[in-house]
Amino acid sequence: MPKSLNESLATTQPPVSDPSNSNSDPKSTPKDVQDSYAQGQKEPLASHGVKEKPGITFAAQDSLAKLPIPELEGTLKRYQNALKPLQGRKEQIDTAAAAEAFLRGEGTELQARLKKYATGKTSYIEQFWYDSYLNFDNPVVLNLNPFFLLEDDPTPARNNQVTRAASLVISALCFVRAVRKEELPPDTLRGQPLDMYQYSRLFGTARVPTENGCQIAQDSGAKHMVVLCKGQFYWFDVLDDNADLIMTEKDMAVNLQVCVDDAEETPIHEAAKGALGVLSTENRKIWSGLRDVLMRDEDSNNAECLSIVDSALFVLCLDYVEPPTSAALCGNMLCGTNEVIKGVQVGTCTNRWYDKLQIIVCKNGSAGINFEHTGVDGHTVLRFASDVYTDTILRFAKSINGQAPSLWASESPDPYKRDPDSFGDVSTTPHKLEWDMLPELSTALRFAETRLADLIQQNEFQTLEFAGYGKNFMTSMGFSPDAFVQMAFQAAYYGLYGRIENTYEPAMTKVFLHGRTEAIRVVSAESATFVRTFWAENPAQQKVEALRKAAMAHTARTKECAKAMGQDRHLYAIFCVWQRAVDEEGAEAASLSSNGGYSSPVDGTSSSVSPNRPISPQANGDGAERSASPPRSSAQQMPLLFSDAGWEKLNNTILSTSNCGNPALRQFGFGPSSGEGFGIGYIIKDDSVSICASSKHRQTKRYIDALESYFLEIRRLLRITEKGRSPKASRAREVEEREIGGGKKVKGKVVKGEEVSVDDGKEEEDDGLGGCKCFLNYYAKPSALHAYLLSYAYIFADGFFDAGMLLAALKASEEEKDRPSEKAFGARRAVGKKLRLSEY
Repeated sequence: MPKSLNESLATTQPPVSDPSNSNSDPKSTPKDVQDSYAQGQKEPLASHGVKEKPGITFAAQDSLAKLPIPELEGTLKRYQNALKPLQGRKEQIDTAAAAEAFLRGEGTELQARLKKYATGKTSYIEQFWYDSYLNFDNPVVLNLNPFFLLEDDPTPARNNQVTRAASLVISALCFVRAVRKEELPPDTLRGQPLDMYQYSRLFGTARVPTENGCQIAQDSGAKHMVVLCKGQFYWFDVLDDNADLIMTEKDMAVNLQVCVDDAEETPIHEAAKGALGVLSTENRKIWSGLRDVLMRDEDSNNAECLSIVDSALFVLCLDYVEPPTSAALCGNMLCGTNEVIKGVQVGTCTNRWYDKLQIIVCKNGSAGINFEHTGVDGHTVLRFASDVYTDTILRFAKSINGQAPSLWASESPDPYKRDPDSFGDVSTTPHKLEWDMLPELSTALRFAETRLADLIQQNEFQTLEFAGYGKNFMTSMGFSPDAFVQMAFQAAYYGLYGRIENTYEPAMTKVFLHGRTEAIRVVSAESATFVRTFWAENPAQQKVEALRKAAMAHTARTKECAKAMGQDRHLYAIFCVWQRAVDEEGAEAASLSSNGGYSSPVDGTSSSVSPNRPISPQANGDGAERSASPPRSSAQQMPLLFSDAGWEKLNNTILSTSNCGNPALRQFGFGPSSGEGFGIGYIIKDDSVSICASSKHRQTKRYIDALESYFLEIRRLLRITEKGRSPKASRAREVEEREIGGGKKVKGKVVKGEEVSVDDGKEEEDDGLGGCKCFLNYYAKPSALHAYLLSYAYIFADGFFDAGMLLAALKASEEEKDRPSEKAFGARRAVGKKLRLSEY
């Protein structure tokens, strides 16, 4: 049986010794599990480095530069530039005055305090970052945890639940082994090594709630996994003490089938009454109190059961559902399904444990990953998901051809050929965890489930799997693919609402030691000009040129942020330093957390936050103050910069976006960061774009449809204006054309495909790519009334709003009214179906 979490932590040598915590008692009871954590284990993500030992995975850590602290003046300029297109003239003046006052006043002192604070630390932002996540009190489901939806296994025989799950688990364990043996090749970016620290915190980790915020605890020697099936818990060992696999894929499949068969024996309505995983979806303080209930009775085995779950390498969730659509699959991976039968929740939302890394497999083999986001970013989990998916394919190939390559530098010894004594103390037979369902736990579970069901019902998900084109076409037209898609988000939103709203995208900063992300503020002066140009009556060339300028501005801003030269992280760190100063000087501050001395920078009333960044202190859209903005005495007033409306606007993200994925993934997504906006995860593949959008029922399907229409329309415009360009093709065609041009004879008639033809700069005929060309082709010379109706048809049919078209149509309609028309009266009487009057 695996050691309890506190025993594992007590007996595991921390990467950096901490004399003050050297008295951990390995014999402490599970009831004392939270108190027995060494300080380095309570805050493992910011308090120590990776254990030094031979290997390639962490070999470059010492050579990585620290995250630089930008100059304050430059940060304030970038801050104003990010806000300018979102503000009116008066707001711009107010923000400029606040920034100038901050630079000339308290900002200089706070910058100096920040530099002093950062001395000797791995990163100036790291602890503030973790505090922002760990002090979040609302449920993590839909608010913090993102998901990945894997592509189906290319071998159809493995696309059923048990075989797919067994394959994924074996590959995941190979990844765990590679990390522990430091054989995992480090991530690189154009040859430059990236920080690998997060990989050491991916497995055996749990988010543990306490009365004073959450803690991240880890059993770095964990060797068992937990299986969840119909809300019931099972565990068994999968690694030995040397991190070698002790089971084959066949053995794993047998174990998983045993778990499924056992779970089937309990009627789902009965199992739902003991599905304690739903408690991990509760408010964090409530969940903390419930954990105390689980651990308080020494005669109960609840504490040991809880420890087994917390310390597991990861959780495998076997769902009994087969979601029929891509959107339904995404919802299942993010928050599970909500299905109430005869008053009992039997949806997959109860078959989760959101405080840990979860691999989710549906009945038909569809699989995904849901992960606790505090210690790891999407880039890290993407590497894990990609390697796992790749390994499943390579292992299948090796079963056909023994010479097929392997993803791993070394492999575990064949369990069939090992000496039984070499495995050590392991238990490979599945064991079912039997919780003691105390009355208060049963009551808490019922209320947690109803609150979770409410939360699920408040959100909706829609997907777009756009197959018209992808990265290849975008780059062939001279665009950065990410910038191209980001401008699509801007244009589609403006087309629906006629507004330009604050948009967030994370830029990876893992070129620095313990780097995470910087916030790219997507809206720029150039992007604002583009969307207005696109939706007005302008020539195609003008629209495309505006798009190019906007995309170039976005690319330049992205590069700045990747070098840690953004404004969000720096200003947020300064805000936290100001909070610390308030505390040190004795001013009255509300709800200071023991997790680092700062208030939770997350709005207690907000329903969700972006999963790709810590939220800067702000008031949300309804004016409710965030708890990070405590009452202040007159002696310590908040700097004007942070009380200015611009600070609130920049931190109220309407479009929260993230580009994370590759061909191993079908979709990626997360919940919305604002009740007024959308959460948008997207993957740009060679010839397609996958988008998952979420919102609190804000016409998500209509927004997705608008995006698709935009993609088609912008391709049409690019084909008009970029006639000479063509997507990437084999350069052998150039040789052929050169030789034919030189007089070489080729037998047979040359067959050519149709080329786009443009006459005198006029737009090409509609090719079915979108827009309202189908209407305009029908009416050769539409009257003003036709134009008026077509404008509305355009709005309602395609979800777009072209202000220029509508204004012109309205003016033309007024002119038409002033002209005499002989048929006007007759035409009006003939409109519509004639109804027969009832006879009495």
